[in-house]
Amino acid sequence: MPGAWSGRILIAPTAFKGTLSPAAAARAMARGVARAWPSSDLRILPLSDGGDGFLEAILHGRPHQLVWTEAEDALGRPHPVPWGSLDGGRLAVLELARAVGIAGLPPPTPRSAATSGTEGLGAVLTAALATAPQRLVIGLGGSASTDGGVGIARRLGYRLLDRAGRDLPSGGAALAKLDRIVAPAQGRPTGAEIVGACDVTAPLLGPSGAARVFSPQKGADATTVSALEVGLERLRRVVARDLLVEAADLPGAGAAGGTGFGLVAFCGARLLPGVELVAELVGLDSELDLTRLVVTGEGRVDRQSFAGKVVGEVVRRAHERGLACLVVAGSADPSAALQLGTLGAALHLGGAPGHAPERTLEQAVYAASLQL
Repeated sequence: MPGAWSGRILIAPTAFKGTLSPAAAARAMARGVARAWPSSDLRILPLSDGGDGFLEAILHGRPHQLVWTEAEDALGRPHPVPWGSLDGGRLAVLELARAVGIAGLPPPTPRSAATSGTEGLGAVLTAALATAPQRLVIGLGGSASTDGGVGIARRLGYRLLDRAGRDLPSGGAALAKLDRIVAPAQGRPTGAEIVGACDVTAPLLGPSGAARVFSPQKGADATTVSALEVGLERLRRVVARDLLVEAADLPGAGAAGGTGFGLVAFCGARLLPGVELVAELVGLDSELDLTRLVVTGEGRVDRQSFAGKVVGEVVRRAHERGLACLVVAGSADPSAALQLGTLGAALHLGGAPGHAPERTLEQAVYAASLQL
């Protein structure tokens, strides 16, 4: 019955992709829970795996400064990009999707898939490094390009040259003509620990790599996929020879069109699972230790939800603590639903897209709450 549940409830969803950001989803869920259990103590904690809503999730509820940097999107068009400065400037938080993401661009084509780049993220990274943070984290997800992060390298002063000594144009397909890399006089960025928060564990190359798996989502046809794979393989070889870095097989090297690889090669970055990094930065474990019930969700729950994604991680950590857990999603495949059940989580379907997605999600959470 309404009002029967009391105690602290943690609302910790990720984005309902293409519909609601993590914070918008959390607010809608909180309203649904509050209608069902008015006496409950609600705590909102939006989460991200490095993709949609990464910046928003880390900044939520924390003192911060939102900084705007003029950069270019993946197609080279100028636009302002936000990033966050926290902990008195010691931590800088960037989200690739805000700088060079696919959202908001014209419909992708094979040409845009071949030529789009990460120069805009390099501009934001350079601006953030100029403030001298101790740690800089970048959410890697939602990219429009498959350039191996070489756009970032250009903004840091690296030169990527063909056999005639000419600078290569932007994009991953051009990397097939890469002959050598000339590092800037100052070398890699120093003074800040740079961390890439990966939403996938894909390597740079091969059947599960950046080009073959993810570039078709960015407009690449079969010919373009092959060209991008050739370009990334050439990049791997030249980086190994000229920079003495072997990083293509690292988990997450293929994240964001190979940007994970580029961050390691050109910045000396570490790559971490995004959901684990976000959990650390927002204090997820501490919140769970004070909680009786966890409410989480995403647009679709499937096998990927348990491979380093938010919902699977929240459910796992709740299960370890013996907490009740409610998962609300727009849809779910049977195997994922079964796995949720084995972890003691209740699944409710019905929240997300539509003409009023926040209202739809609120109503779904309200109905689900009354059934617990």
